[in-house]
Amino acid sequence: MSCIVILRNDELFIEVLGMKISTKGRYGLTIMLALARKHGEGPLSLKAIARENDLSDHYLEQLASPLRNAGLIKSIRGAYGGYVLAKDPDEIKAGDIIRVLEGPISPVEGMENEEPAKQALWIRIRDAVKDVLDTTTLEDLRRHEHDGYQDAYMFYI
Repeated sequence: MSCIVILRNDELFIEVLGMKISTKGRYGLTIMLALARKHGEGPLSLKAIARENDLSDHYLEQLASPLRNAGLIKSIRGAYGGYVLAKDPDEIKAGDIIRVLEGPISPVEGMENEEPAKQALWIRIRDAVKDVLDTTTLEDLRRHEHDGYQDAYMFYI
């Protein structure tokens, strides 16, 4: 059994037997990583993040609301407003972001209806993915790119 988690060019790709994180999770992580890079320097606008990553600012605004409601980001009003992280980057896990935007992590829908052997496999896969997401912080990701790594940030489980 293997799970591959790759961070390349600010996009998180997770594939476990066909399970993929949607654009909600990927772009949400893009927002959070951009804010982690600017942590302590003041607010960053979603328009700037969208422009830098060639994304729709309207779509990023839709993702910012649940991130704000979950207490992961704060909005700053005014001409020089935008968003900041609500916590230090080393306190925010990738799993926090993915769960807020994607819901519970599960490789298979209706897993409880599977026969016991397959159900056990799906649970092991789910737990492996959760472990990677819950042990990887925004600071880990920020530091990874800050330290000049050019290759993908990859975990094999």
